[in-house]
Amino acid sequence: MKKLSVLLVLLLVVGLSLFAQGGKEATVEKDAPFKVGVIYVSSPGDMGYSYMHDQGTKAAEAYFGDKIEVVRMENIPENDGAARALEQLVDDGCKIIFANSYNYQDYVLQVAKENPDVYFEHCSGYLSNDNMSNYFGRMYQMRYLSGMIAAKMSPTGKLGYVGAFAIPEVIRGINAFTLGARAVNPKATVTVVWTNTWFDPSLERQGAVALLDQGIDVIAQHQDTTEPAKAAIEKGKYAIGYNADFKKITESDNVLVSPMWGWGNYMIPEIEKAMNGTWKTQSYWGGIEDEMIYLSDISPLVPADFVKQVEAKRTQVANGEWDVFWGEIKDNTGVVKQKANEKMSDGDMLSIMWFVDGVIGSTN
Repeated sequence: MKKLSVLLVLLLVVGLSLFAQGGKEATVEKDAPFKVGVIYVSSPGDMGYSYMHDQGTKAAEAYFGDKIEVVRMENIPENDGAARALEQLVDDGCKIIFANSYNYQDYVLQVAKENPDVYFEHCSGYLSNDNMSNYFGRMYQMRYLSGMIAAKMSPTGKLGYVGAFAIPEVIRGINAFTLGARAVNPKATVTVVWTNTWFDPSLERQGAVALLDQGIDVIAQHQDTTEPAKAAIEKGKYAIGYNADFKKITESDNVLVSPMWGWGNYMIPEIEKAMNGTWKTQSYWGGIEDEMIYLSDISPLVPADFVKQVEAKRTQVANGEWDVFWGEIKDNTGVVKQKANEKMSDGDMLSIMWFVDGVIGSTN
């Protein structure tokens, strides 16, 4: 009987020990940081598109502190490699994953369907799922304002634009830039060259040089590096940056302004929703009011009185009094695409595949 009592005590001690260990493990699991995955199409060090996305990621890290752990994957190609990168992030325990390039979207959707317990956020696309959102900003609003500045500073009215791919996102930006330029100089033109790459410093520079050789005196861009702007500066011409503040990077006032992104203002609330269980799929398109987009400081070379005009137009957009694609719009063959009393719908803006009057180039 005494031996039985000792055995029972030993079993009780062992059981309590195992229970305590299990409780400790549960506590560690509960207190473990929430894992966030990000995949970038290029290196954040390029001071362009991925750089600004990483600034948003860093803003989230600063906001949440040790409550989150970010797993970054850089230079991920827009092919099956994207699917493998996403799967790796899932295997690493990431509960929400952000993918920053347009051509990732089919792979994001594929992996999202295979992993219903993970949230996926795709930037700049249109596909979605119960556990996959798409998000972007109304950068066309900043493109318009930068077009105003470009036309004001151009001695010839001949502006150039180095574009990555002929997709709605890029075409919409070129159109907005042109409309802004023509609001200041009705005879302004915007000549477009395509590189068919998001990130290739050499090709981007070549595109800008080809435009400059035609007598163009302001270079704008939808590319990931500073090379088009640098090419313009080296020729003594003006540039419009994109993504990051190119004026600071190049240390040149010839960069008149840079339309910029505030990705952290989207990422932070989405991570928070994922953490507290309130995340829901959405198609998000934020504008000035959400601080998703903004302009860098304007070059001191731009007249102060004109800067006030730009700021007044920005206020109109922010207040909802006016937007870029309102009123009569003709395409670059002279056909009226929108009547004077009409406003372009989000759907039409998101699928636009034609150039407005004033653009020299093809969408093919």
